[in-house]
Amino acid sequence: MTRKVLVIRAKEGLRGRNAELFTIVAAKFSCRIDIVGAGRDKIINAKSIMGLLSLTAKEGDSITLAARGPDAKEAVLALTELVEKDFRLDECDI
Repeated sequence: MTRKVLVIRAKEGLRGRNAELFTIVAAKFSCRIDIVGAGRDKIINAKSIMGLLSLTAKEGDSITLAARGPDAKEAVLALTELVEKDFRLDECDI
């Protein structure tokens, strides 16, 4: 299992277009990718737009990615890059 804690820095948080981009990138990988929002006890499938929106993660919030499967490391790296580049997909090597 590969884990990574990320801080959402985008002003819009993990909502709307950012949540959509996150699920699009997550769906490119075959592994299972779960997200836990800081202070929350629910686990969300990163490939579920409704699940991501239910987290209501805003700027400054942290989330924990946990991926299991053959391409888990690559998935976490790609999602980390997306979040760290404030969801500007055109700046990512994904």
